[in-house]
Amino acid sequence: MKPSFTDLAIRAAPLTFVFLWSTGFISAKYGLPYAGPLTFMFARVSLVVLVLAAIVAVMRVPLPRPHEIGHSLVAGFLVQTVYLGSVFVALAQGVPAGISALIPGLQPILTATLASRFLGERVTAIQWGGLVLGLVGVLLVLNDRNVAMSGTVLGWIASVMSLIGITLGTLYQKRYCGAIDWRSGNLFQFAGSTAVFAVAAYAFEIRPIDWTAEFILALGWSVIVLSVFTIALMYWLIRRIPASRVASLFYLVPAVTAVIAWLMFGETLNALAVAGMVLCAVGVFVVNRGAVRS
Repeated sequence: MKPSFTDLAIRAAPLTFVFLWSTGFISAKYGLPYAGPLTFMFARVSLVVLVLAAIVAVMRVPLPRPHEIGHSLVAGFLVQTVYLGSVFVALAQGVPAGISALIPGLQPILTATLASRFLGERVTAIQWGGLVLGLVGVLLVLNDRNVAMSGTVLGWIASVMSLIGITLGTLYQKRYCGAIDWRSGNLFQFAGSTAVFAVAAYAFEIRPIDWTAEFILALGWSVIVLSVFTIALMYWLIRRIPASRVASLFYLVPAVTAVIAWLMFGETLNALAVAGMVLCAVGVFVVNRGAVRS
């Protein structure tokens, strides 16, 4: 029996998602020579608001209730502003694209630690083992002098902030935003982030946008392909395959990002750093598997 189109789509969608999600770090690095990171993010989230507003209006998506709007604004600040904004700042400050993907990719490990400390959830011995593997992996990556010296102090601080933002944002989103339609919920998330980035760009950046073809391509890719299509693909996957399998796709993102960055920008990692990235992926996998089993 020949597989249906839906079966083929489900088989192809996971790898498509990994590739597209990985290009988020690449498109940011590609466009940053032509705009400051906060200005780039302001342009991006502003256009996403327009696109989502059109989608919500045309498809007549129900709007969140007042208290849900408040939760969406908080989640948007943590995920869109702190996480994405910090990634853009880290890239602008010289942190390699693969490492900018690797550090927030440790989010499940930090989440397990926070769950143990503040939420009273039990972290299994297997999960603690995964935590150790992830930390050893980070040390191996940073052992590469070219990596350690590539970014500024501000860039590395921003990378850590991206990890904190995506961790707290994910926890908050799961706790308070699970019942909100992703289209209208993201509309308010991006709208709130637009206001924050407008103020931040005005306060800290005076460099105008250089509207080159490269910047327009990077901006368009960030808005249409990443912020709309890839997010929709993620929700499509969540509805059709187990959530644990969707989460496991993110283990591949740092490695895929590093390969694309090598092809496009010549970014390289030594053998020890590559081994560190593999250890980080294994550590995150072990932590997630331990969470699923418990």
